[in-house]
Amino acid sequence: MPPSHPAHGSFEELAMPLFSQLYNFACWLAGDRTAAEDLVQETYLKAYKGFASYQQGTNFRAWIYRILRNTFLTSRAGLRATASLDDDDERAPEPETTDTPESILLAAREQEKIRAALEALPVHYREVILLCDLEEMSYQEISQALGIPMGTVMSRLSRARGAMRRLLSQRAEGASR
Repeated sequence: MPPSHPAHGSFEELAMPLFSQLYNFACWLAGDRTAAEDLVQETYLKAYKGFASYQQGTNFRAWIYRILRNTFLTSRAGLRATASLDDDDERAPEPETTDTPESILLAAREQEKIRAALEALPVHYREVILLCDLEEMSYQEISQALGIPMGTVMSRLSRARGAMRRLLSQRAEGASR
């Protein structure tokens, strides 16, 4: 069993509260629940085995997200997804609705449009949006989790949000014709 770090707790104390967040992120990356389950299981196994190398005082959340991301990128699904990278280096929350069936249907359609646009983004854009907006990580945490400079996080996030706006705008124009 890996040693625990008194200032941070045991592996179980640090890792288990992050399970649902990691699973949601894995679902978005892999695009498939079964693949996401395998990805999270492999991530926890690697993190557990490497827990002795986790440095006290560093961000555990960023550390385990980086393991998940690297595991995804080296998987068959990750290799296929990253093959289409351009020149730049959870299930979604339930929609807020009122009680009317019409508003429920409209909110579900809006959520599906956002999901489809997000899934159309290249992985390197999708992951920064998910980590920032869905997982509410700071730029510093994202930088650590992805192993990229903070400036790259900010530029990718800006480009990703711009691409999302264009995709949603194009789909809205296409629907109105």
